[in-house]
Amino acid sequence: MTNDIVALIDYYEKEKGIDRDKVVGALQYAFLSAYRKMVAGSDAIEDMRAAVDTRKGDITIYATLKAIEDEEYVDKWNEVPLSLAKKSKADAVVGDPIELNITPKNFGRIAVQTAKQTMMQRLRQAEKEMIYDEFKDRAGDIVSGTVRRFEKSDVWVDLGKFEGKMSSRERVNTEEYNVGDRIRAYVVAVENETRGPEIILSRSHPNFVRRLFEAEVSEIADHTVEIKGVAREAGYRTKVAVSSEDDNVDPVGACVGLRGARVKNIVRELNNEKVDIICWSDDPEEFLHEALKPAVLTSIKLDQDKKVAHVTVAEEELSKAIGRRGQNARLTSRLMGWDVQVSKDETQHEVFEARVSDGASSIAGLTGLDEEKADKLFRAGGMNAEMVLQMDAEYISGALEISEEEAVTVLETVKKNQAEA
Repeated sequence: MTNDIVALIDYYEKEKGIDRDKVVGALQYAFLSAYRKMVAGSDAIEDMRAAVDTRKGDITIYATLKAIEDEEYVDKWNEVPLSLAKKSKADAVVGDPIELNITPKNFGRIAVQTAKQTMMQRLRQAEKEMIYDEFKDRAGDIVSGTVRRFEKSDVWVDLGKFEGKMSSRERVNTEEYNVGDRIRAYVVAVENETRGPEIILSRSHPNFVRRLFEAEVSEIADHTVEIKGVAREAGYRTKVAVSSEDDNVDPVGACVGLRGARVKNIVRELNNEKVDIICWSDDPEEFLHEALKPAVLTSIKLDQDKKVAHVTVAEEELSKAIGRRGQNARLTSRLMGWDVQVSKDETQHEVFEARVSDGASSIAGLTGLDEEKADKLFRAGGMNAEMVLQMDAEYISGALEISEEEAVTVLETVKKNQAEA
């Protein structure tokens, strides 16, 4: 039994990292509780302590009693007759506190069994307090650990002495984890719940990317380059806006690194998630041009009061500006804090249609056709007299859905009008 107590103290101190004094304190509390359960009426003792010899493993229970005149002795739990007190302390006088050993025979063997549950509760509580004390200031840091187990969709990560939980909402949908995998994660919070502290981990949080950049880019660590914002759709795409007060420093280049080495390391950690690094600007229009690249913007209209940006692009640029599943525009909105609305530029189409209408009117005068058929002929390539005369009657007939005789008439009318001109 002696060896069991010594081994228990060593285990919790070395393996669990709990301070030796806390382990001994838990044992003392448990043995006092066990004594009170074993000895009927001992709850009445007002001053009692347990001593644990951490070298030998011996357990001793002491009670401090008040020396009292023999004839006045009444309270056997808190008083001791002076005649008996003098056997422990020869110079004892009435009123002296006398500490007596009240340990029952075979107390150690019986007490360990009785105290086990109480002792384990105290030690678990001490372990939880240690977790909270050590991790409470680490919220916002990146930690490394090994996937230990799964509980439903939650991933439990072994962080050494402690465990962290990564819930389903903090996971990245495109990532798969297996027991034994080594992973890095962002400490979202350390919550001191009634059931004990809980370390909340995340790989989907935008600040996970922020911390990776701070660790990888020395210019960010020394504040030469500042991260102005991070917008992320974990597993798919992240936009990072950076700036620098130093005109000699290219913030985007610093984050990308030589031959892209720095950003490649970050992308590798994010399992090939696409990362856009953008140069921040306080001018919303300038920032939009940067953030929506590679799309070329036709126009930008800003509603400063409602924080809405109306962006137009050519039809062929629309898919680039919006991005896959709307990610480019959506992440730009989050990064700016504006509602960015991207639409197709209709003005070019309107200009084209106006030119077609003017051209069709001219062709109508040359051919004698009505506006509708003249429009069809213009769109079919008959933009002037010379181009119409290069067409044969069969082609005109098919384009305008008329007979070949009517098509021949059209050609003759054009020849006549051209000759008169």
